[in-house]
Amino acid sequence: MTVNKRVVPIITVKSIEAERRNHAEVLGLVELMNHGWIVTFADVSGAHQVFLMTRDPTAPVNPQASIQGDNVDAAYATACARGLEIMDELQDEPWGVRRFFFREASGNIINVLSHLG
Repeated sequence: MTVNKRVVPIITVKSIEAERRNHAEVLGLVELMNHGWIVTFADVSGAHQVFLMTRDPTAPVNPQASIQGDNVDAAYATACARGLEIMDELQDEPWGVRRFFFREASGNIINVLSHLG
């Protein structure tokens, strides 16, 4: 897989509403997307982003980073071949991504994805 789209940190929060003003007013970020359980904030160009997440509804754990590339299936095959711990199996999600999670040696959970279509 080639990482050719974006790499975004994910911050787990208790309440998106409680944190929304901090990211908008203190950091000057704008809200790009809001699914209720995850919100994307970015600078005005959209190039620099951060996610706030309460609880991923289809995964057993929340990831700490989201990495988007061109071939999530190849990345999944490589992760399996390397014996990495798969925390959430490769699957298509209803919000238009194909993804899986793996745990890196330091314990961080990484969400690897490609957009569908």
